[in-house]
Amino acid sequence: MTAPGAGDTVSASQPWRLDGQLAVVTGASSGIGRAMALELADLGADLMLAARRLPALEESAELIRTRAPACRIWMVAADLATEAGREALWVAMQARGSLQILINNVGFNIRKRMEHLTLEEYRQVQEVNTTTAFELCRRLLPLLRAGAPASVVNNASVAGLTHLRTGAPYGMSKAALIQLTRNLAVEWAPFDIRVNAVAPWYIDTPLARQVMDDDQYLAEILSRTPMGRVGTPEEVARVMAFLCLPAAAYVTGQCLAVDGGFSVYGF
Repeated sequence: MTAPGAGDTVSASQPWRLDGQLAVVTGASSGIGRAMALELADLGADLMLAARRLPALEESAELIRTRAPACRIWMVAADLATEAGREALWVAMQARGSLQILINNVGFNIRKRMEHLTLEEYRQVQEVNTTTAFELCRRLLPLLRAGAPASVVNNASVAGLTHLRTGAPYGMSKAALIQLTRNLAVEWAPFDIRVNAVAPWYIDTPLARQVMDDDQYLAEILSRTPMGRVGTPEEVARVMAFLCLPAAAYVTGQCLAVDGGFSVYGF
């Protein structure tokens, strides 16, 4: 059994830095993924960026190099919702040998009511949002163990905590991601791997703008948000980055809502 306070040695020297650590960030070409990559680079981490579109990944890399010139960056242009895409990332990561941070950020939705959804659409949402994270955790576990202490952060949603108009498949996928977080936190604690999640509300990203461009819909969002505004990708990224830091060495199995108070807003 580990002695009380033994984890203090992990964070004693540089609790607020990630120097020398390697992070995989999925969906790194825009939105929260790009903001997360920038935040980790600012904290000293090196990066493996993954997304479908190489030109957008290169834009992210250029922004990172401007802000954090010392950051080493690798890129994998692949659809991680496919076995071939996950294999491409695995092959690229094997050359690195170990891993300290995995950010499961890839997300997707088809906004329809249940009666209008096809089984194929349902499966597509689950494959992108849940299976991708599950498979990356499974495939990259040997590298996380080699790099421990290590941290996994899953980008879930308040849709996994309560009803939203995002549709049942999306809410189901995010609830599953939160439960995956809890289970792996317990399973992987003996390996010195922490697993946490964040649950954002409406954030100013390309995915959310699809509905926030509707002024009436945006007004309803704001009326349900105590802070009276939508969040920014940077605000989510900073919470995710905290969960990766040695300063959070005793935090695991948690899901932190980044929602301007939405999830606790009663009457």
